[in-house]
Amino acid sequence: MTPFARIPAAPPALVRMRRVATALLVVMAVAFLIARALEPRHPAAGFVRAFAEAAMVGGLADWFAVTALFRHPLHLPIPHTAIIPNNKDRIGDQLATFLRDYFLIPTVVARRMGRIDIAAAAGRWLADPRGIGGGRLARGLSRLAQEVLQALDQERLGGMVRAMMVTRVRDTELSPMLGRALAAALAEDRHLPVIDHAVRWAREALASNEHLVRTMVRERAGSILRWTGLDETLATKLIDGLDRMVADMAENRDHPLRHKLEEGLRTLADGLQHDPGMRDRVERLKIELLENPAMQDWINGLWEQARAAMLRAARDPEALMRGKLGEALRQLGATLQDDPRLGRTINRFVRRAAVGAAADYGDAIVRLVSETVRGWDADTVTHRLEHAVGKDLQFIRINGTLVGGMVGVAIHTVDVLL
Repeated sequence: MTPFARIPAAPPALVRMRRVATALLVVMAVAFLIARALEPRHPAAGFVRAFAEAAMVGGLADWFAVTALFRHPLHLPIPHTAIIPNNKDRIGDQLATFLRDYFLIPTVVARRMGRIDIAAAAGRWLADPRGIGGGRLARGLSRLAQEVLQALDQERLGGMVRAMMVTRVRDTELSPMLGRALAAALAEDRHLPVIDHAVRWAREALASNEHLVRTMVRERAGSILRWTGLDETLATKLIDGLDRMVADMAENRDHPLRHKLEEGLRTLADGLQHDPGMRDRVERLKIELLENPAMQDWINGLWEQARAAMLRAARDPEALMRGKLGEALRQLGATLQDDPRLGRTINRFVRRAAVGAAADYGDAIVRLVSETVRGWDADTVTHRLEHAVGKDLQFIRINGTLVGGMVGVAIHTVDVLL
């Protein structure tokens, strides 16, 4: 159910102003009747009658104009009334077109993002999230984030996010990236803990599967070896030898087998970057993984988990700043403020990401806005728009009543003088 499924109640201030505008119109009607009755005996009452008469005309005209925007006056199907509900879909299309033509243009996005220091602003907020207005900013952003996440078409938005992820991965050649990452890890010895862990795992696996080794030796040994019990001796010797070899690899980083393993990793890193055959195999494997139903389900789950996490964070923004995570975020905020080079890097990345999103997904965002507005209930949207404009609509009625009255007095004065 969308947040537009129930007609919202009018704010109290709007109800009061609506009553004031209606009461003023009623007062003018009563004043008109009284002044008209008194005018034959008291000519000065003509000015009151003219004021009240013109005020009623002005007030009724503005009431009709204001009401015609949102509904049929007196529920009569008068042409060119109920403008907003009758044109809801067109308004959504025009809003989407406005976004595309004036906001989602890469040059406009780049120019706007170039004026914003995202890194510094994020750093200040992370370092002291309650420093601005005692947390009012955080609460306002929390409510805004909740409304946006709940108002958007989740299935279509999720499909767009999933399609964006898959497209990005599909268009990115992974093999050179993996090769460069592996080569960098080898150059900086970041692979050594991985090898150490693999050696320890191999030793533990050998110890826990000793019975499998003994069974394999017994099955392949001849009957004479089994009859003399030499198969058990052979299996024990084999297990001890393997265990000593793995132990030596764990203790000695210059072990020949470790050098062979590192040589194989270097060959793999070079092949991932420069071997066309290996690069093709990696790309085929990537496509097969992306087309695998299990991978599709996993990607779908990622979006749902991300959306649920964003909603939890939006409902309780202060929870993010508690504990070790909050401490890490505050340290990150301080770093963003103190490191200009990191700030420039982040700002450049955000600017490029925003420009890229506008260029690649601007049309999809426009369609999302248009179709989301089309899916909203017309009556509820009408009430929300009317309440959003608020008291100004009723001031139009009040001003129309008063201005009309003054025009009526002016015309009556001219008639008297002439």
